[in-house]
Amino acid sequence: MREIAFDTETTGLDPRNGDRLVEIGGVELINHVPTGRTYHVYLNPERDVPLEAFNVHGLSSEFLADKPKFAEVAQEFLEFVGDAVLVIHNASFDMGFINMELARVGLGPIPPAQVLDTLAIARRKHPGSPASLDALCSRYGIDNSRRTKHGALLDSEILAEVYIELIGGKQAGLAFSAEEETTTVEVVQQRSRALPRPVPLPPRLSAAEIEAHAAFVSGMGDKALWKRYEPGEA
Repeated sequence: MREIAFDTETTGLDPRNGDRLVEIGGVELINHVPTGRTYHVYLNPERDVPLEAFNVHGLSSEFLADKPKFAEVAQEFLEFVGDAVLVIHNASFDMGFINMELARVGLGPIPPAQVLDTLAIARRKHPGSPASLDALCSRYGIDNSRRTKHGALLDSEILAEVYIELIGGKQAGLAFSAEEETTTVEVVQQRSRALPRPVPLPPRLSAAEIEAHAAFVSGMGDKALWKRYEPGEA
């Protein structure tokens, strides 16, 4: 199963009022394990960055002036996402911006079925408790000391750790499904039947035990079950 822990930074809170993306970050997970593959880009928002937004993420209009516009990276972004599930904290915020940007360049939205909101998971799992990313880091003992300002890639890396804890911890991805377990057993059985042991196992009985057993069987009469087989046939 392929998922992407995902985050964005923006010029403000509402894409319908002209706010734009300034940064996208994503961390790839396969079966809930980070692969080391990431996606990260700064974007020219084609407008100014208000002071309030700069104070959150530290990305100025000057810094972003020579960065690509979303239209220039839209296809590579969609290729990275593919059919993976986007794991997002407060997904409605980020997806509002992403789908607005996709609409600007004539591309269709990412469907809700392809999005998993960790904020909703946290609220169900810990009702009444703070559910911000920082609060969940404190709850699960995740080091977020590098997070002096918001950053899309850093927050995606932290979110990946939080998500794994929310779904049961680092052992969650290690369990076999019933189908995988059955398949594994069948493969082992097939291999054990097909491949002879390269070196025979040493006998487990001593010579005295073998002799005692033979004497015991000989006294059981000709109809004894064990006399129907030659040694090694059973």
